[in-house]
Amino acid sequence: MDLSQSFLWLVYLQGMLKPTLATAVLAIAVVLSFIQRLGLEWEMVYSIARAFLQLSIMGFVLEFVFSRKNAGWIVLAYLFMVIVAGYTAGQRAKHVPHGKYIAGASILVGTTLTMFILVMLNVFPFTPRYIIPVSGMMVGNAMTVTGVTMKKLREDLKMQKDLVETALALGATPRQATVQQVKRSLIIALSPVLDNAKTVGLISLPGAMTGLIMAGAPPMEAIQLQIVVMNMLVGASTVSSIMSTYLCWPAFFTKAHQLEYEVFNAS
Repeated sequence: MDLSQSFLWLVYLQGMLKPTLATAVLAIAVVLSFIQRLGLEWEMVYSIARAFLQLSIMGFVLEFVFSRKNAGWIVLAYLFMVIVAGYTAGQRAKHVPHGKYIAGASILVGTTLTMFILVMLNVFPFTPRYIIPVSGMMVGNAMTVTGVTMKKLREDLKMQKDLVETALALGATPRQATVQQVKRSLIIALSPVLDNAKTVGLISLPGAMTGLIMAGAPPMEAIQLQIVVMNMLVGASTVSSIMSTYLCWPAFFTKAHQLEYEVFNAS
């Protein structure tokens, strides 16, 4: 290990002092969980330890990518995030056939379209320092919304099978027969994103804005960035959510336009 690498390790270890000290707050949560007999002590410790490790590794990865300034690394990092997000969203909607692939494709389309528009309008330069963090925020929100949309759509169709079958018997197409269930799943999935946009700055100061202010940026500059972030989150989440309904609803029906009962019988 040369001198420069040793110096980087020293700076890293010094910088991790405060995050390590912050685990004192975790100790309070663990103690309270033990007192209340929640049984969440191990999960709390595991979750924070995993986050600690993942973020530490990501820090080194980003240092490497930022130093290369190569578009290929941006694409690879973005695709990795989409794959992980698709898998996670698919796990939430695990009873939807091919859920992981549907979620991944929906997230890819929604976030790529949004990022393409932002780059074309010169809102963000196409550099790792901007694109990777921004993509991470979009992919994370799209992941949550897509997973909820698919899961809720299946649950509503399962509960309202008789209503859907009646519509099909009267000559409606599968899409027409499920329009209300699709609409309901989209509204439920997107509501938290929209509620967050309504209350931003009044109840909470979001991460991007807070980070800039703590780094010393002027508050107005931080606010301008946060406005851009809120717009892109709503846009990417909406496209991804709608895309997931178009991709997953055919799996709920047979080729004869009848409900696929095997999909709904899984518990």
